Amino acid sequence: MRAFVFPGQGSQTIGMGQALSQAYPAAKAVWDEVDEALGESLSQLVFDGDIETLTLTRNAQPALMATSIAAMRALEAEGVDIEAASYVAGHSLGEYSALCAAGALTLADTARLLRLRGEAMQAAVPVGEGAMAAVLGLDLAAVRQLAADAAEGEVCQAANDNDPSQVVISGHKGAVERAAALAKEWGAKRALMLPVSAPFHSALMQPAAEAMRAALADIALNAPAVPLIANVTAAPVTDPDTIRGLLVDQVTGAVRWRESVEAMATAGVTEFWEIGAGKALTGMIRRIAKGSETRSIGTPDEVAEAAASLKA
Repeated sequence: MRAFVFPGQGSQTIGMGQALSQAYPAAKAVWDEVDEALGESLSQLVFDGDIETLTLTRNAQPALMATSIAAMRALEAEGVDIEAASYVAGHSLGEYSALCAAGALTLADTARLLRLRGEAMQAAVPVGEGAMAAVLGLDLAAVRQLAADAAEGEVCQAANDNDPSQVVISGHKGAVERAAALAKEWGAKRALMLPVSAPFHSALMQPAAEAMRAALADIALNAPAVPLIANVTAAPVTDPDTIRGLLVDQVTGAVRWRESVEAMATAGVTEFWEIGAGKALTGMIRRIAKGSETRSIGTPDEVAEAAASLKA
């Protein structure tokens, strides 16, 4: 069994997806449609812009989605459709990419939703008041206790359970800094403050969750062609109304990535394809589902090799 997984923020690079756009008309059409949906040339920023502007949340989220869907369309041009996978999943914004790839959301709606999501998440907390940190070498239960100990009346919570060796915390800047300073005493190898502009996946994102609730209420959402393993439940879901609610919960809820990969592996998935920019999820999956086969698909050569692997 195979799963298609889609990366989240942090995987962006200038030029991502450009070679695919040049090699596959279907991939170029994705960028054209996203540019039209947003009323601006996001493709020009991604292919020829500067990394600081691309990394702004309002740009990075739709750009990473477009890169993933362009790679998916290239795979389809080579004869590999979504039903080559038994499950789809995505890390944070990657969940929207997964739903678009599986036909639950249109490309134009996904681009507009992610532009709004990025803007709402950025606006939810004034710059400088929130922070995130990666805690390395502690399990989820220990990190939750660490975060509670450091909170001191502020928000500090586990935001991303990425793999057995990495849990990301999020919340008020002072609380996250206290947790990072305490981490070694709790047995962590180290804690790294992350270069992010807002405390994603924490209770401080509640205004953004409400913005997404309103936006998603007006969006047509179909059942995905294959089940989605949802971030906040680490369980399969296909019902559109349930997915709508989970996408709202995801803004303030933790990304249960380790459990999501474990759930897919337990269900029989032995092969994971990371579709889009970078190899961040591939690294996590190798630490979670040891012995599974992983493949990153973001270039024309990688698309061709992946397609050939199914025809062999």
